[in-house]
Amino acid sequence: MNQVLVEICLRVRDIEATLDFYTNLFDFEVASRREFPENKFDLIYLNSPGSSVQIELTYNYDAEPYEVGNGFSHLGVTVSDLEKMHEICKASVYETGELRGLSGGTPTYFFVTDPDGYRIEVKRAK
Repeated sequence: MNQVLVEICLRVRDIEATLDFYTNLFDFEVASRREFPENKFDLIYLNSPGSSVQIELTYNYDAEPYEVGNGFSHLGVTVSDLEKMHEICKASVYETGELRGLSGGTPTYFFVTDPDGYRIEVKRAK
């Protein structure tokens, strides 16, 4: 049986701040947006250029703050210029970690945190 990962769903509290994070800090594009006011939720699907996996942002109108589970670690994104993206993230309002390398080697990644507390691992494209 052929299986393909097609989406990752994140529940978010502030949809505009989250959209700003993914579309302005990264190059994600809104693929579709569906509003269900009668059921008090919206769905926004984001595409990442070069990937067939979408992020589904679920915004529940009156939800209490979510707790990021301890079983979920992070999303991963690759970039062609790691140092430039690190500078962009450090200059933003988002919590950004230092450049790191495995076992103290050459830096290959860093983490940035989105408005809902989800961590994004930004890795150097190979």
